[in-house]
Amino acid sequence: MNRAVALRIAACGLMGLGAALLIAALLLSTYTEGKIAKIPLNVDATLVSEGTGTAFDPDSLNRDRFVVDRDVPLALQEQMTVEAPSNADVVTLQVGSTLRRTDRQQDDGLLLALVDTVTVNRSTAEAVSSESNPGGAVQKPRAIEDDQPPTNIALPHEGLAYRFPFDTEKKSYSVFDPIAQKAFDANYDGEEDINGLTTYKFSQNVGYDADGKLVEPVKYASLFDDDADSQVTARASMWGVPGNPEEPITMTRYYAAQRSFWVDPVSGTVVKKDEHAYHYYAREPLEPEVTFVDYKVTFDEETVESQVASASDERDRVALWGRVLPITFTALGLVTLVGGALLGSFSLRAESALIDPGLDEADHGFFDTQGFQVPGAEAKTEKIPAPRPSDLPPDRPV
Repeated sequence: MNRAVALRIAACGLMGLGAALLIAALLLSTYTEGKIAKIPLNVDATLVSEGTGTAFDPDSLNRDRFVVDRDVPLALQEQMTVEAPSNADVVTLQVGSTLRRTDRQQDDGLLLALVDTVTVNRSTAEAVSSESNPGGAVQKPRAIEDDQPPTNIALPHEGLAYRFPFDTEKKSYSVFDPIAQKAFDANYDGEEDINGLTTYKFSQNVGYDADGKLVEPVKYASLFDDDADSQVTARASMWGVPGNPEEPITMTRYYAAQRSFWVDPVSGTVVKKDEHAYHYYAREPLEPEVTFVDYKVTFDEETVESQVASASDERDRVALWGRVLPITFTALGLVTLVGGALLGSFSLRAESALIDPGLDEADHGFFDTQGFQVPGAEAKTEKIPAPRPSDLPPDRPV
């Protein structure tokens, strides 16, 4: 194999590699990015919010009157894990939430507990349903001594759940509230910097208006068969209601809440959340009489740092496959294509020169020695004619 053929093969290889790199860049920026920008299947997060509020004293159930304490330290914990079914398109999130009085030990301070399960689209974070999966469920409460497996109650979800979509937009989203068992709008409320990360802030009102006034509280949906915690009948003296102290009074539990979400717009991760929730008993929805719990909590610093780090990791993953690699492959592909084209042109000239050396004159110069002439190698010789006899001197023999 001569040198010209080898150069031509190398040129074809370079151009093929360049074309492959450009195709790879196109696929990464379109198809592959859509496959990468999804909620991970290994979500395992503990979100802790802390604050204070007014809370019912469980010990007062055995007293003559219900007691409500003020300025109680409270902690809301959410444990988020992935369950089946989870695949390339959907992920099932199970979130166990507990609200505790931190001034009490263990279960003595437990005020609220809920295990919510929802299947969401991994790209849009929207709840999805099918014949075998209604889109969500909540776990039926169990007694502490109950050793039977938990029982789920089907609860179809709608809207977003626990995440926002990738490429979150500056608009309103419908976000599901598992306590109210329905979705409410979360409205865009501006940009804010959270630990160096630019986030979108969204505000949601459940039963409140934009000014924080109670306007349409939600009747609490009990998970007990007998609605034990949604309607309570007790003596008037227990409720602290004026009148006959022995008169049985039935009150209904209502719920309202306000939330603010700070969301990473690239990954849809909620990096910070403030929550104000109000559970109370009343005979009329808009006339609270006995507070069960009224609290305001926000993500603690450790949770915010963890969520910001998680969002940054997802940002980097999406950027790598959706921007960095496509740009790199495009640049390398163009350089390789140009290099292959130049090498191909060079090989054609070399092959032409080998076939017809006369083509390699001043206009080509492929075999030129860069201005240095080799003595005798390419020097043109001149023939000297032999003298004729008539030209010889008379005294010189032929």
